[in-house]
Amino acid sequence: MKTEDIEQKAIDPGPDKIIAPGYTYGSVTDKIANVVLRPIQTTPKQWWISLLIAFCAMQGLLAGAFWLFYKGVGVWGIVIPVAWGYAIVNFVWWIGIGHAGTLISAILLLLKQDWRTSINRFAEAMTLFAVAQAGMFPILHLGRPVLAYWLMPYPNSMWLWPNPRSPLVWDVFAVSTYLTVSLIFWYIGLVPDLATMRDKARKKWQKIAFGMAGLGWRGSAKHWARYQMAYLLLGGLATPLVVSVHTVVSFDFAISLMPGWHTTIFPPYFVAGAIYSGFAMVMTLAIPARKWFNLQDLITTRHLDACAKLMLGTGLIVAYGYGMEAFMSWYSGNPNEMFMYHNRATGPYMLFFWALILCNILIPQSLWSAKVRQNVTALFLVSLVINVGMWLERFIIVITSLHRDFLPSSWGMYYPTQWDWAVFFGTIGFFLVLMILFVRVLPSISIFEVREVLHHLAPHVLDDGKHSPKPAHGD
Repeated sequence: MKTEDIEQKAIDPGPDKIIAPGYTYGSVTDKIANVVLRPIQTTPKQWWISLLIAFCAMQGLLAGAFWLFYKGVGVWGIVIPVAWGYAIVNFVWWIGIGHAGTLISAILLLLKQDWRTSINRFAEAMTLFAVAQAGMFPILHLGRPVLAYWLMPYPNSMWLWPNPRSPLVWDVFAVSTYLTVSLIFWYIGLVPDLATMRDKARKKWQKIAFGMAGLGWRGSAKHWARYQMAYLLLGGLATPLVVSVHTVVSFDFAISLMPGWHTTIFPPYFVAGAIYSGFAMVMTLAIPARKWFNLQDLITTRHLDACAKLMLGTGLIVAYGYGMEAFMSWYSGNPNEMFMYHNRATGPYMLFFWALILCNILIPQSLWSAKVRQNVTALFLVSLVINVGMWLERFIIVITSLHRDFLPSSWGMYYPTQWDWAVFFGTIGFFLVLMILFVRVLPSISIFEVREVLHHLAPHVLDDGKHSPKPAHGD
């Protein structure tokens, strides 16, 4: 079967199939490799349009960062008492988005869930690019960003050690560890497919590039044995990071005495919210990509349905967290806590609060319906709504807890400036540029894992008329 024929006959096999029928090990390889190795002039025009729009949005980050470094943080809307503005809101939001990749790759790998195979690499790349956006904001937020390395406890002659009791320092360790392990996990998973791309490439520069990146992989039994061991070990190492990273981020708020922040429910509540927003972003990005490159028979409704169910489950945990916040503010009998929650619901930011409830609790309840979960357009719109809602949640947590603190005489309002918006939308553009290029330059679906699933589903599959008991690398 030719690659062109595969593209023309790409169909969604429905909610019961992980992969469309009729595939062999060789045709799976051709289908995925063709996305990367196809001539540049055959790239879908939607891909070019999206890249152009994202690149234009990214210029906002460059302009905003330049002006920030030139003038200082006063160009932002931060005031007393709201010293944490969009920078911290966006930092927490991006870190949350980066959670789905590790969850899909590590935890579902250990649980041996076959449906993860077509979306795990896509989600892993999303994790890396989202954490990269998040990592910029603490540095941009510093008054002197050139001294950001002071946060690292390195030995030096002046004995300049950061305060280890500060959760902001814990963030440095947690986020950098998460980024490092996620990067290694992602790259190790790519190695067999990079070698496949080396063998399938026709241009010399592609063979050299993929060959160097493939680290000499030849698909021998010894290679596979060591690969499987390393992959499982990294999966086990990455699994606790899913819980620990956003738990540490929640400590930025939870260990303070500020009403609205000082609550023990924040760690699990933040972790559930992170997975919630992460899966929403996976859906937001995967649905257009499968359409552009005709991958509906590999990223099927079964994958989207499973992700929607996980979104529904984590969304209910988030809704429980909202309820507990309201209950504990009343049950504590603390007038400051009660005022804080009343201010959120009826104060000057009340529209944001009720929009948050609508986006994160009410609209996602539509996912109880199988018709919604299996309707690609509806699922895409719900995922967009959840992304907006999770950003509003971060805004409510950070801003409304600060703008009216213990001292009424210091109360104030936070109004983001054009530079706040420029940097925020610029990071979205930067993130999308990286994701759009990744889909075109590297195999965004794991070739060998899809072939392994094909073997599990149909061990009698014939490839080129020969019995293939196990996917043979390099077909």
